[in-house]
Amino acid sequence: MSSAPQPPSSGTSRASGFGWSLHGDGKSVAPGSVVAPNERLSWGRTVSIGAQHVVAMFGSTFLVPLITGFPPATTLLFSGIGTILFLLLTAGRVPSYLGSSFAFIAPIGAAMNQYGPGGALGGIVMSGLALFVIGLIVQVAGTDWLQKLMPPLVTGSIVALIGFNLAPSAKDNFMKAPVTALVTLGSIILISVIFRGILGRLSILLGVAIGYITAVIRGEVDFSAIDKAWQSEGLFGLPEFHAPEFHLAMAGLFIPVVLVLVAENIGHVKSVALMTGHNLDRYAGRAIMADGLATTIAGAGGGSGTTTYAENIGVMAATKVYSTAAYWVAALFALLLSVMPVFGAAVATVPAGVLGGAATVLYGMIGMLGVRIWVQNRVDFSNQVNLTTAAVALIVGIADYTWDIAGLQFAGIALGTGATLVVYHLMAFIARRRRSVGTDPLEPDATEHPSPMG
Repeated sequence: MSSAPQPPSSGTSRASGFGWSLHGDGKSVAPGSVVAPNERLSWGRTVSIGAQHVVAMFGSTFLVPLITGFPPATTLLFSGIGTILFLLLTAGRVPSYLGSSFAFIAPIGAAMNQYGPGGALGGIVMSGLALFVIGLIVQVAGTDWLQKLMPPLVTGSIVALIGFNLAPSAKDNFMKAPVTALVTLGSIILISVIFRGILGRLSILLGVAIGYITAVIRGEVDFSAIDKAWQSEGLFGLPEFHAPEFHLAMAGLFIPVVLVLVAENIGHVKSVALMTGHNLDRYAGRAIMADGLATTIAGAGGGSGTTTYAENIGVMAATKVYSTAAYWVAALFALLLSVMPVFGAAVATVPAGVLGGAATVLYGMIGMLGVRIWVQNRVDFSNQVNLTTAAVALIVGIADYTWDIAGLQFAGIALGTGATLVVYHLMAFIARRRRSVGTDPLEPDATEHPSPMG
């Protein structure tokens, strides 16, 4: 790990996250060392790494508005603003880019069908406010209560059901242009295993580019919007904004997403802490609050909800540079691109077939991230509590059960999330009292030989 960095020259700079100290000679990172969050390389190298972060977040950040129908430039603008807020609230100690969260796709789609864009944005604002409150509680009370409410079995189930709930949406787009979708999907799969390093991590972005070229060749892309943007707005102009509308019925769709965002933020903080050797637990609440504030502001102006991006962890792992200065560069790049109407119009021309191919991978990956949480935490599915909880959650989420009560509609994600929490905690409580399942649901089963977990 890196040697202890020199403190910034000013207390004000330190508190705000500015005033990075130069790492070594500013030109290289010694073997076994990392550039800490409050350090930086030379500004030329920092700008270069910041540009890599833009490329890393680009594909996923833009796919969300393309799939949901939100203006891509608006989403990019608020992702840049959100990243700046995140860096300020965490005092520059937690390097992260706040990009579009895929957890919002399903509730946004349902809200758009019922209340239009305004209703969807209102739901995003409600999610952001709830996330901010949870972050405030975490900052004051710590994370123990969250770990008890959402152990790995519960967190993994919720993440999995959100991803698999989106399967019909992926199929709908795929079938609109199967050839283009298949080329996109195949490209993503092959690039991820053919190339190493940053190219392999950008498989989705590169696959979308190849799919887009295929769509152009097949005559599936309409370029008229690009010319219209150039004629009407020129090179620079503000993106499209939209005000939210609030409907109580949307709470059941959007609030469950908060649980996923909490898990993602805490996981991000712990991952960065592990890679840098710096204990960042005291910033976990701030990170959640910052994401909540960024999501609230995005929903208030027409952008999608945000989350900390795992894609950018890949860039940090490859470069060994965890400097938050690079994320300031990335955020400023995002803001610049968002006020170029032609750029936004070009992104919006990505056709359904390309989206369908990419979504087939992405939605499946979201679902499998839930499974990964189970595996990494050695969740014991020989325990009836765990097995039943996950079984009910996935079927409710995948089949998209709905329940209308008192004018409110709860769909698959909300019902699946509720079912996960109720079934797990009820069964675990009864099982512990009755000693009816043999082992604690939180502990891998060591009574069988061989163990179900290997």
